[in-house]
Amino acid sequence: MTDNITGAGGGGRSEADVSALKGRTGAGAPAETRGKTTIADSVVAKIAGMAAREVPGIHRLGAGMARAFGAVRERVPGGGSATVTRGVKVEVGERQAAVDLDAVVEYGVSIVDVAGDVRTNVISSVERMTGLEVVEVNIAVADVHLPDDEEEEGTEPEEGRVR
Repeated sequence: MTDNITGAGGGGRSEADVSALKGRTGAGAPAETRGKTTIADSVVAKIAGMAAREVPGIHRLGAGMARAFGAVRERVPGGGSATVTRGVKVEVGERQAAVDLDAVVEYGVSIVDVAGDVRTNVISSVERMTGLEVVEVNIAVADVHLPDDEEEEGTEPEEGRVR
């Protein structure tokens, strides 16, 4: 991983290096010390959501009420943008991030293996793209998608019996 700067000091540098570089400005100062980069929680959540969805065995992210609200939100014009971050919660500090995921896995896969693959992919993607250290990726498997499940994203709900 390259030294991406996420604060006033250096990402992978010792405290002595950080204090020595702090306050240096002007044309003679290294480019990485001129300014501060902040990364929004929503950016990290999108990266983590995309990385988790890339893993074979993940049917979708989000569980229970998050999926129900997401389905309603998608039907509202302009409301479908939260699909990528559904089931993803993050905490982002100056140099570190923590990720919580709610996942639905495919029936028949090893949940332990899929969870390990998700952790690996999320950590490498977030760290590579943001320079933040991912301190933990917590995965809550909320459901198992069965091959014969009728429910698919985007299907219309059945009409009620009462009119």
